[in-house]
Amino acid sequence: MSDYQVVNPATGEVEQDYPTATDVEVQDALARAHTAYAAWRTTSQDERAAILLRVADLYEERADDLARIIAREMGKPLKEGKGEVALVASIYRYYATEGPGLLADTPMSPQMGGDAVIRKEPIGPLLGIMPWNFPYYQVARFAAPNLMIGNTIILKHAHQCPESALAIVQLFADAGLPADAYVNVFATNDQSADIIADPRVAGVSVTGSERAGSAVAEVAGRNLKKVVLELGGSDAFILLDTEDLGAAVKSAVRGRMGNAGQACNGAKRMIVVDDLYDDFVAAFTGAMAGLTPGDPTEPGVDFGPLASEQAVVTLVEQIDDAVAKGATVLTGGKRVDRTGAFMQATVLADVTPDMRAFSEELFGPAAVVYRVADAEAAIALANDSTFGLGGVVYSADTAKAQEVADRLDTGMVWINTAQGSVADLPFGGTKRSGVGRELGPYGIDEFVNKKLIYTPAAR
Repeated sequence: MSDYQVVNPATGEVEQDYPTATDVEVQDALARAHTAYAAWRTTSQDERAAILLRVADLYEERADDLARIIAREMGKPLKEGKGEVALVASIYRYYATEGPGLLADTPMSPQMGGDAVIRKEPIGPLLGIMPWNFPYYQVARFAAPNLMIGNTIILKHAHQCPESALAIVQLFADAGLPADAYVNVFATNDQSADIIADPRVAGVSVTGSERAGSAVAEVAGRNLKKVVLELGGSDAFILLDTEDLGAAVKSAVRGRMGNAGQACNGAKRMIVVDDLYDDFVAAFTGAMAGLTPGDPTEPGVDFGPLASEQAVVTLVEQIDDAVAKGATVLTGGKRVDRTGAFMQATVLADVTPDMRAFSEELFGPAAVVYRVADAEAAIALANDSTFGLGGVVYSADTAKAQEVADRLDTGMVWINTAQGSVADLPFGGTKRSGVGRELGPYGIDEFVNKKLIYTPAAR
C-alpha cells in the first residue's frame, strides 16, 4: 500500500493509490530541478510573468474539475473549492503583474559616497511541503512568488492529495512553464529530510502542524537552510461592542466554519464582553446548530466532512476531554451517525486551562466561547496562547478596535470582518504559529538573495 491515496472522506473508501517515490526518483527530482534552475533564473521577468498569467487563466478555466478533485480528496464542498481556485488565480496574477516592481533594485545612499543598490536575485531550487486543507492555495502562496523570482520548485504535497498535486503539474506544463522548473515528488518524510539536506536545495517552506514545522526546522537548521514555517493557530474573535449583533454573529460563524473549520487562521476562540455574552452565545449557538454537514459534491451543503477519519477522532477526543473536566457542550460535540468523516458543528463553554481545548488547536467545526469583563481581560485571554497567527476585533469604535489590535501578539488582525486571505496582503504569524511571511510584497522577499552592489564615486 502506498502512503499516497485518495480516500474519499465522505464515504471512507480508498479510490486510488499512487506509488511513493523511490530513492532513485527523489534523486532524479533533485537533479532535474537543479538543472532547470540554471536556465529558469536567466529568463526575463516578462517571460516569467506571462507564464504566471497563463497559469491564472487555466485555473479559472478548469475550476469545476479542480474543485471536484479536492471534494474527493479532502471533502471540500464544490462551491468552496471553486472559491479556493479563484483565490489561487488572483495570487498568480498578483505576482505576475506586481512582481517586476517588487523585484526592482532598491537604491541606497552610502555615507562614504558612491552608488549602491540592493538587487534581488533567485537563490536556487526550493522544497515546498504542503498540507491537505487548501490543496491549491497553499501551493500557490509558495510557488507563485518563487517562480516569479526565478527559483525552481520541488513540491511534496500531502499524502491525501496526489490527484490535485498532479493536476497542478499538468496545469503548469499546459501554461508553458519550462520542464522541471516545478517538480512534484511523492516523497516520504525521511526522503524530504534528505532533500532539505542536499546542497543543491537552497531553502524549504512548510505549511502544517507544529510537529511538522519543528522537524523541518531542525533539519534545515542543521544544514543552514532558509525556512518559512506557516503552522497552526488558535485565533481569537474578540467582540467588544457592536451596533449589529446579527452581523457580528454571521461573521463569527463564517470565520469558524470555513473549510469545515479546518483552517489555521479560523476564528476558534470567541471572546465576548460580559454585557453582550448571553445574546451573542444564544445567537451563535443557534446558528451553529442549524448547520448540517453533507456530501461535498451536492449543491447547497452547509459544510463537508472532515478530511480524514483521524481528524474526527482527534477532535472528538479534545471535546470529550473538555467535557470530562467540566466544560459544557452548547451544541454538537459528537460525530454524525453516518458513513464518512462527518462531525457536528460544536460550541463549547466553560473551558478552563486544564483542558486540551484551551491550549490546543481545534481543527474542525468546533468553537469555544469565553465571557470576559472588558477589553483588558479580552486582550489577556487572547494572548494566553502558544499560537500567534491572527485574530479578529469587533467594535463600533474602530479606534478602540485598533488599540486592541496593537496589543495582540499575532501576525495578523482583522477589524470588523472575519479573517481571510487575499493575494496582496501578507500572511503569517508569531510564536508557535511559525516564522516568515507569504503573499503580498513580503511573500516575494523570503527566498531571494538581497545582493549589495556598490560602485565608488568617480575620481
